[in-house]
This record gives sequence, C-alpha cells and structure tokens, in this order.
Amino acid sequence: MKVNIGPVPNWRFYHDWFGYTPKQKTSIKIHNYDTWGMDHTLAPIILPMLVQLKETKHGAPMVDMKDVPKELRATKAQQNKYAEGGDVDPKHFERWDYIMDEMIWAFEQKCRDDWQSYYYSYNDWDMEGMKAEQERISNGFRLFGKYFESLWD
Repeated sequence: MKVNIGPVPNWRFYHDWFGYTPKQKTSIKIHNYDTWGMDHTLAPIILPMLVQLKETKHGAPMVDMKDVPKELRATKAQQNKYAEGGDVDPKHFERWDYIMDEMIWAFEQKCRDDWQSYYYSYNDWDMEGMKAEQERISNGFRLFGKYFESLWD
C-alpha cells in the first residue's frame, strides 16, 4: 500500500464567490495483499492518528453514558442542564478521554498481534483472562465505529 495525503487546503470566504472549493490532494494505491488482513493493514495507520488526535484535540463530542464507567456518567440533572442551555458537566471531557483511551488500547493490541501469548504458559491456558481481554478489544473497535464521525479536532 502506498498513501500520499497532502495538507488540507485553507478555505477562504472569497472561494465561494468564485466557485472554487479547494480539495485535499490524495493518492492511494492498494495491493491485493493489503486486504488479506485489512485489520492488520489499517491498525498501524489508525493508531498513531488516534494518539495524535487525543494529544491535540480542542473539544469533545457528546458521549453515550452507557459507553463509560458509572463514575464518569453525568447525573440526570446535569444532562437536563445540558439539554436546556448547553452547559457541559465536569466529566464531559473525561468521558471522551476514556473513549479515546479504549480505542487506542484496542488498536495497540491489534498492532501487537501477540497479545494472546500472555495468557498461555507451559501447561496452562487462561481462557477467561483471554476472553475478557478480547471483549475489551472488541469494545474498543465498537467505540471506534460508533464515534467515527466524532474523530475531529
């Protein structure tokens, strides 16, 4: 695979006057072997992008309360306050950080590709531990899909 992505062009108000909308230049070449294990091909690309986004983000989208631990959830009163006036609660940004951390962790495991070996010793196989980690990985990918359109800065 070969990918060249140029910088996002600057938009100016006068571009609308002249009917010119600058586009980001991209060039992508996909080989047959890139799709044999597309999850393994994309993970090393997605992971550093998620890490950078977390480090440089300037905001946070709304997060479903069921996607975060109870200690990060907003109360009903806080949710109502947001609905009425747009005031976010004190844990608003922490929730997004949690979601980002779970996505990053899942892609780190995919990039490692040997995470299952930690659950096997000479005569022992920790199936419950491995299953719990696989569920967390799958949840990180579920969150990536759910919040895909929220991956912006």
